[in-house]
Amino acid sequence: MGETYYSRVYTDRPPYADFDAPRKFTAIQSIIAKRLKEHPKAICSYSGGADSDILIDLIEQTRRIFSLPEIKYVFFNTGLEMKATKDHVAEVAEKYGIGIETVRPKVNIVQATRKYGIPFVSKIMSGGLDEWQKKGIPMSIADEYAEAEDKAAKRTELRERYPKCESLINFICCCNAKGEPRPNIQLVINSSRYMRDFVTEYPPDFKISARCCDYCKKQIAHSVQKDYDMVITGERRDEGGMRSVPRKDNTSMCFTETADGKYRLRPLYYVSDSDKAWYKENYGIRYSDAYEVYGLKRTGCCGCPISYRAVDDLELIGKYEPNVVKAAWNIFGPSYEYRKKYNEYKAARDAEEKAKKEIDEPIPGQIDLFKESA
Repeated sequence: MGETYYSRVYTDRPPYADFDAPRKFTAIQSIIAKRLKEHPKAICSYSGGADSDILIDLIEQTRRIFSLPEIKYVFFNTGLEMKATKDHVAEVAEKYGIGIETVRPKVNIVQATRKYGIPFVSKIMSGGLDEWQKKGIPMSIADEYAEAEDKAAKRTELRERYPKCESLINFICCCNAKGEPRPNIQLVINSSRYMRDFVTEYPPDFKISARCCDYCKKQIAHSVQKDYDMVITGERRDEGGMRSVPRKDNTSMCFTETADGKYRLRPLYYVSDSDKAWYKENYGIRYSDAYEVYGLKRTGCCGCPISYRAVDDLELIGKYEPNVVKAAWNIFGPSYEYRKKYNEYKAARDAEEKAKKEIDEPIPGQIDLFKESA
């Protein structure tokens, strides 16, 4: 069996990450208090989602306990937000007696997706396929790499053949820059089962990209945050995707100094889903109607194809907000259809693999007539 590769997210876990919920949140409050005392000029992104509700309650409780100054809260409206979310932002501001500023991007989600493309499966997958569509490297390099006896030498040869394509080669071949196989990490195409084969057999007929997030959230966030010393966000490792991948600017994933001299605090990074459930019950947190009434498990940009539940969620939302559902289909429709096709392909391949395994492995106790006798 090959060696299992673990990222720094797992190897550098702080001790409090494994505490039970009550002790964990006490530890987190101490972290928030310490960092706010050190960097009182802080800004917090509030999305109106469940994680943000836990985060804002933690911060406001901590501020009261330790008599800390107010911080700036900002809600980024991408242009495709549910009424339930926008209403909840106003309700939360009133509940805590705070201001939550709504900021809109210069390039809205319709403009961004039309120009750059639409997401598919995940931000990592979208980024890789975006680069693949632009640079045109054949997926067959993965077969070359797999068949090579000296994988390091093959990786070097691919680098020379396709200059300035380092990350794309790694993405397609499921390896790292040294040529070492890394089939189980999220930064490679087959982190989604059979994806390389699927894309090869059924190339997408639309542009794939996750840059709508850059234009509708990240760029405007950077603009708003530039005058503050510390940025607070509600990212959690349990959300998966890019949020569970180590970043260059830190190891612990909770608090770090960034390259531009600012500080970033992610108090909820090691909060699990069960921790969240405990906090909600213990402190009587009410999420937005998107959760409590519509029945969603997660919110964000409405209908974003990165969520595997996107189409099902739109059916739930449609009972209450049909116009926003229509808008989501108009923007992301090709990605929904392509994901459906991928899911069907994956199911068919799974069935083939299962049938092959049953043929290759005789039923226990059955005599194999073709096996040589001892």
